[in-house]
Amino acid sequence: MAAKIKKGDDVVVLTGKDKGRTGKVLRVIPSDNRVVVQGIQVVQRHTRPSAGNPQGGIVNKEASIHLSNVALVDAKGKPTRVGFRMDGDKKVRFAKTTGDAING
Repeated sequence: MAAKIKKGDDVVVLTGKDKGRTGKVLRVIPSDNRVVVQGIQVVQRHTRPSAGNPQGGIVNKEASIHLSNVALVDAKGKPTRVGFRMDGDKKVRFAKTTGDAING
């Protein structure tokens, strides 16, 4: 099945503590239906000193959020659902609210 949300898309959070905030998708985890969004669901990770990080300490990083809790942002900045249609011989994603094709 084709992915409705891909890496690099701008999304808005629909529910949770970050509701209403927008960010860019950094990673998609299709096996778990989750996405990692820049600046959203930031958690503190306590790390031990290691070769890669000799200081150790507390590191802030983005945790994943369920795919159903985010929506793509259309050209007007509003959340939208995603559909698929054929433009010639290519299958493209489009925003249901405006009908515009989505790049990517």
